[in-house]
Amino acid sequence: MIMKKGCLVTSIIAALLLLTGGFFAYRYYQKYFGNNVAKEGYILIPHTANFNSILDSIAPYIKNKEQFSEVARSKSLDRFFNAGRYHIKSGTGNTDLVNMIKAGNQTENTFRIGDFYTVYQMLGKVSKKTELDSLRFATDFNKIATDKGYENAEDLKKYFFIDSYNFFWTVTPKEFFKKFENEYNQFWTAERNQKEQQSGLSRNQIYALASLVYKETGGKPDEMKTVAGLYLNRFKKGMKLQSDPTVIYAVAKANDFKDAPIRRVLYKHLRESSPYNTYANAGIPPGPICVVDKNAVDAVLNAEHNDYIYMCADPSRFGFHKFTASAAEHAINAKAYQDWLNSKNIK
Repeated sequence: MIMKKGCLVTSIIAALLLLTGGFFAYRYYQKYFGNNVAKEGYILIPHTANFNSILDSIAPYIKNKEQFSEVARSKSLDRFFNAGRYHIKSGTGNTDLVNMIKAGNQTENTFRIGDFYTVYQMLGKVSKKTELDSLRFATDFNKIATDKGYENAEDLKKYFFIDSYNFFWTVTPKEFFKKFENEYNQFWTAERNQKEQQSGLSRNQIYALASLVYKETGGKPDEMKTVAGLYLNRFKKGMKLQSDPTVIYAVAKANDFKDAPIRRVLYKHLRESSPYNTYANAGIPPGPICVVDKNAVDAVLNAEHNDYIYMCADPSRFGFHKFTASAAEHAINAKAYQDWLNSKNIK
C-alpha cells in the first residue's frame, strides 16, 4: 500500500513537471515563433535608425511589443540591423520578424516612370518612394551627368524608358541610374545601331523625334510609325515640323514647369521664343521633350514610308489623327478640329 502511495506521488510529480515543462515550452514557442502580427503593413527603417525607433515603427503592427523587444535583444537586433522597407505579414513570429530585418530582406517598391517633361520631375516623384530626398537625387544625377561629359541631369533623359520598375527603398541615385543605363545598353542592339546609321540621324535626334511621336500619339502605338514617317518627310524637305507638343513644352519650360501644361495651342503660343518650338524653328528640337517608351524609338527607326505632310487631331476618333499630303485638305481637317474645340469650350 505504501509502495502504491509512493508511485502515485511520483506520478503526480511527473505529471506536474510535464505540465510545467509543457507550459514553459508553449510560452517559449509563442514568444519566439507564434504569430505576433496584429495587422499587415510596411515599416521603413532608415540608416539613421536605432533600436528604439525600430520598436516604435513596428509597434502599430504587432500584438506584444515587449515580447518582440526581448526576442530582438536576444538576437542582437539592438546592435545589428539593415535599413529598408519591410513587409510585416500576418502570421509571422518574432524570430522571423527579427531575422528579416537583420538579413535586410526588404520588399521592393514599384516605380512608374511616365512621360515626364524633365528628368528632375521624374526624380521628384521617384524620390518619394526612396530613403533619400529629391535634392540628393538631383545633386547626384548632376554629378553622374557631368562625369559622362554632359551638362546636367536633364541630358540623361534618353537613358530612361516609360514603364514600371522595382527598386528597394534604400536605392542610391547611382544604383538607380545604373539599372536604366544597363537597360539602355541592352536596348541598343546591333540591329538598332545599324538602323540608326541608315537613318542619317544622330542618337539625340532620334530621341527628340521619338518624344514628338510619343506626345502626338498619346503613347498609343497604332499611329507611331505613321507620325514618325510624316515628321521625317517634313524634316527632309526642310519644312518646319510644326508639332503642337513642342509648343506646349516650350511654354511650360519658360515657366520652369511650374504651371499645368496648356490645353490648347493658340497663335500667341506659336511665337514662344524657344529652340524647342518647331513652329518657330526648322529642324529637329535640340533634345527630347519628354521621357519616351521603347515603341516610340522603334517607330522612328522603323518609320512608315508615306507621302504625308500634314496631320490633325480627328475629333470623331479621340486620340487619333487625319493624315494628308494636301494643304487644302489639311485646312478642312484643321477647321473641323478647331470647331470641335470651340464646341467643347476647350481654351
